[in-house]
Amino acid sequence: MKRRDFVGLTGLATGALFLPNFPSLGGTPVDPARLLEPGLDVAQKKRLADAGLNAAKAAGATYADVRIGRYLNQSIFTREKQVQNLASGESFGAGVRVLANGTWGFAATNDVSDAGLAKAAQLAVQMAKANSKVQKEKVQLAPQKGYGEVSWKTPIQQNAFEVPIKQKVDLLLAANAAALDNGASFVNSALFQINEQKYFASTDGSYIDQDVHRIWPTFSVTAIDKATGKFRSRDALSAPMGLGYEYLTPKAADQIAGAAGTGLIGYKNSYDILADAALAAKQVKEKLTAKSVVPGKYDLVLDPNHLGLTIHESIGHPLELDRVLGYEANFAGTSFATIDKWKTGNFQYGSKQVNIVADKLQPGSLGAVGYDDEGVQTKRWNLIKNGVLVNYEKIRDQAHIVGQKASDGCCYADSWSSVQFQRMPNVSLQPGTAKMSVDDMIKGVEKGIYIAGRGSYSIDQQRYNFQFGGQVFYAIEKGKITGMLEDVAYQANTQEFWGSLAAVCDASEYRLFGTFNDGKGQPSQSSAVSHGSATARFNGVNVINTARKLG
Repeated sequence: MKRRDFVGLTGLATGALFLPNFPSLGGTPVDPARLLEPGLDVAQKKRLADAGLNAAKAAGATYADVRIGRYLNQSIFTREKQVQNLASGESFGAGVRVLANGTWGFAATNDVSDAGLAKAAQLAVQMAKANSKVQKEKVQLAPQKGYGEVSWKTPIQQNAFEVPIKQKVDLLLAANAAALDNGASFVNSALFQINEQKYFASTDGSYIDQDVHRIWPTFSVTAIDKATGKFRSRDALSAPMGLGYEYLTPKAADQIAGAAGTGLIGYKNSYDILADAALAAKQVKEKLTAKSVVPGKYDLVLDPNHLGLTIHESIGHPLELDRVLGYEANFAGTSFATIDKWKTGNFQYGSKQVNIVADKLQPGSLGAVGYDDEGVQTKRWNLIKNGVLVNYEKIRDQAHIVGQKASDGCCYADSWSSVQFQRMPNVSLQPGTAKMSVDDMIKGVEKGIYIAGRGSYSIDQQRYNFQFGGQVFYAIEKGKITGMLEDVAYQANTQEFWGSLAAVCDASEYRLFGTFNDGKGQPSQSSAVSHGSATARFNGVNVINTARKLG
């Protein structure tokens, strides 16, 4: 698409660039057409990276890597019949990480020139040498071969930035209209689009060029009972994905029927925002008169769009090795899954149905890349096998701590200006091997609750005791859905909960949940990660009523 053609279709964006208090995904505000302009070519990036690497070695570094990053994003926000905000952003610069005297040093610059990279490298070495005076143990890096000049790109079909803004706005407003036509009192919707153009080079001999795309359409629908003032909301059941704009072209083959009697639809690699918005409006009206749950023990049937958050908080975070070691304690503490438990070889994390894999490969997932941010080719590995803890998530300077010789390829920085560190890969529950649909699963439940969508949650400082809510809840009685419930949350500890996993539906039910904004570190960094599962059944879980008052 030519620049002038694109600009001709984006007139509404011009004024929005300069609105005050404008929410965005960061970066310097730019004209939307800027998002389609090419960045540096690979030869230019290699020359610049070599300038940084050579300067680092000359200053005394024994290892160095350079990351040149161009981070592009666009956010569109609407409410009812209006466009609220539109932001396009760009951030461009380079970060240099070095090892000198066995200690890390890091510096970043927005002066992406030979001189700028050399200066940043020299500063990084100075920092490493200064830090080495208080370093107790030298950094030990797992060996890593160089890959030469390689590239990787998210296999998208349509770049979201190439789609005219008017077309994207019209889709969001149509979703709003679908919700309002079906009884919603209020609705807002948004579309987030990200492109990370990342170049990595290291003294190991790797020159890696990657082009990463992500997208997230979402909304929130609210209904109000004007007589009582009571209101209820339901968010979109979409998932942020590592896909292009094709995700917003719904395909029947990507739609999975939820439990009979709920009207819910699960989505794989494409999403029908219009149908979901219409259903959400009907469900929020139903929530206004839904029966409040009676506290007690229930068998829970958890939809993947709900279970993903529980996986994230109770498995994904506790198995980050830096959290296990106590190096990372921000954002809800360390981990109960300590190394002494793993070393026994038989620490029971859950039932035999619990098979959890980590990966940075799944097509369509948020975590999918070819290489991580320290030049390690990505892979898939087991974390929990038949309920037993078998491994952690680790990077190059952690592998030796658990007696291993290689990184898992899950090092990431959220910007060229941030230092890379260990981040959660995709962490997923494997589907069952026996043929089983959600309706088959529910047939065997005498007294239970079916839960879909993510809600509020809390978890303790060891990632052990927790509470999770959801978006919609349905009572199960004698193998059938009997009606909607309200005020539901379940409480458990991690081992108790995963020990109660009794069954997982088959692979035809498998789909991804995701989050664009997984926070970690101090200063905080944000990463995007997916969690896959099929619908799963957990027996005898404690359910509380969140509307009950004490006294």
